[in-house]
Amino acid sequence: MHKMTVVKTHPKGQIVIPKEIRNKLGIKPGKSLSITLVKDHAEIRPLPDDPIEFLTGIFRDHPTSLAEELLKERKEDTEIDEKHHL
Repeated sequence: MHKMTVVKTHPKGQIVIPKEIRNKLGIKPGKSLSITLVKDHAEIRPLPDDPIEFLTGIFRDHPTSLAEELLKERKEDTEIDEKHHL
């Protein structure tokens, strides 16, 4: 089980990633990170120093086509919207 850390947002939406987490993920000043919205939360990941290597391998093990994934996400979004409008 992972230890949960609570941080507060600054006026411009900035957060401070705790030092322990930065160290474990190798996040140093100037490091690029990706932020992905996943349903009701965001996932933050450090990007590799070689972006070409990252981009060529990003979909290597992806089990479904991107079109199928997009259709699935749209269906989930529609179901959520319909649930909130009832």
